[in-house]
Amino acid sequence: MIDFRLDPAFEEKLEWVRTFVREKIDPLDALIDEHVAPWNPRDKKAMAVVRPLQAEVRAQGLWGLHLPPELGGPGFGQVELCHLNEILGRTNWGPTIFGCQAPDSGNSEILARFGTEEHKKRFLEPLLANEIVSCFSMTEVEGGSDPTQFRCSAVLEGDEWVINGEKWFSSNAAQAEFFIAMVVTEPDAPRYERLSAIIVPHDTPGISFVSQPGMAGEPYPIGSHSHVRYDNVRVPRENLLGERGGGFKVAQARLGGGRIHHAMRVIGMCRKAIDMMGERAHSRITQGETLARKQLVQVDIGQCWIEVEQFKLLVMRTAWMFDNHMEKEALPWIAACKVACAQISHNVIFKAMHMLGSLGVSNQTPLARMWSSLLAMGMADGPTEIHQMFAGRAVLKNYRAAPGRFPTDYIPDLRARAEQIFGVKAEDFHHGIAG
Repeated sequence: MIDFRLDPAFEEKLEWVRTFVREKIDPLDALIDEHVAPWNPRDKKAMAVVRPLQAEVRAQGLWGLHLPPELGGPGFGQVELCHLNEILGRTNWGPTIFGCQAPDSGNSEILARFGTEEHKKRFLEPLLANEIVSCFSMTEVEGGSDPTQFRCSAVLEGDEWVINGEKWFSSNAAQAEFFIAMVVTEPDAPRYERLSAIIVPHDTPGISFVSQPGMAGEPYPIGSHSHVRYDNVRVPRENLLGERGGGFKVAQARLGGGRIHHAMRVIGMCRKAIDMMGERAHSRITQGETLARKQLVQVDIGQCWIEVEQFKLLVMRTAWMFDNHMEKEALPWIAACKVACAQISHNVIFKAMHMLGSLGVSNQTPLARMWSSLLAMGMADGPTEIHQMFAGRAVLKNYRAAPGRFPTDYIPDLRARAEQIFGVKAEDFHHGIAG
């Protein structure tokens, strides 16, 4: 039986987080509103404000929400994380203040699982402390949703990997202390055994930036999603994470949990949009009455609320499967979360922007930034269509072809079988309207 009831002590933690986010992080979002700011610990002015807030979180035992106790985290289950990430998802700074921001959260999982003791000391410990940030350098110009098309390669020469090629949209690379680069090391192997994951420190000679693409709405050419060039970049052979050709396994170790945590935060973002719709509906007067009295406004808000509640139940169900060690069974559910994440956020935020009119499309509310971020949701970690296809394949495994010429639910065959079971004729029960 699925039981989503929460422990009273955890409820108290949730209430503290809600209050803290409302009183401290919401104002911080307005104060330091550059998109890249939460991923730049080198900004001393910003850190002077941020570090005391992080200290408050640590004092509550809530630092590194996603981490197990052995890595300094509280050891929350996925259902509990769903509630917490929903609150943090309302904000830009929230995940950083609580030490669970992407991509560092996923990269820390990789280092904890596949890194050596030296890797953990040099990279993982300062990453968990938010002293540094990291980059997952995977996508290429020639291949995004299909990593089998990647060209960036690494060749082992003696005790060093020599990396050559380019990576596209390597988020936060300009601020990162190190990259986890997905590179081709086994070009002649089967298509899903060609890639390896290698740690590349940011100051390694041969790394350069071709450009800094930004998101929609950011002024060209400023952005935080780097186009990186690797030109004879040499790193120790020990920087390999996992096995040679095991890059897909390493990537999946971070993507599954990352996708569900991302979905959790999108719930919070959508709820914030609905809150703004509700307030607007009661504040704006047109044709002698508030928008809240208009039936079409009620329909829009009601439909948005329904979709978000359905989405949350889907995410909670998936989180429950993780908590009950059903990771393999959860795979199509993760895909479903990813699909719904893009679709529902699009619907809700568009409706919110529409209801707020010119204010909604301006840079005077969070909605425009939300809209910019959701444009990538249908592509990040694989396009929506790939996840739909994966979910469809998983569902189809539960079915077989019909045993005869007609479907199993073909009524003439069902009726004949029923006559055999009950020893009566169907026509005996059909007397027409007057019967």
